[in-house]
Amino acid sequence: MLTIKEHAPSPQEYCDLRVAAGLSAKSLQAAQIGLPNSLYAVCMRDGQKLIAMGRVVGDGACNFEVVDIAVDPHYQGQGLGKQVMAYIDQYLAGAVLPGSYVSMIADKPEFYQKLGYRLVAPASQGMTKKFSPVPNGVCK
Repeated sequence: MLTIKEHAPSPQEYCDLRVAAGLSAKSLQAAQIGLPNSLYAVCMRDGQKLIAMGRVVGDGACNFEVVDIAVDPHYQGQGLGKQVMAYIDQYLAGAVLPGSYVSMIADKPEFYQKLGYRLVAPASQGMTKKFSPVPNGVCK
């Protein structure tokens, strides 16, 4: 039986589903720190098994970012990603304020475009920068 709940998955489930769905791996430590700081999270389960998820992170007023949209490959093609996004959109509709900015880095932009999201290029471009962890979290 499929159920959907508005909360973050466990850190281990989060890490496992990201990899299974083809997203980049995250460390368990990062998941343990990051998940409790979510503005909003949604999980879909088949019994006890996590099969889909999504989150919103940000400051809760000026900036919101849609992240971690993932569906287990064995369940893809059944509209579960759309259901997760419907929950996220409902949350955002009640949370954004005039001037709020909602963003995402989309690995499959055509999926999100069908849901009303638009590419910002050429006016803006998404950017990223890789950082190496500082040993023991100590700055030199």
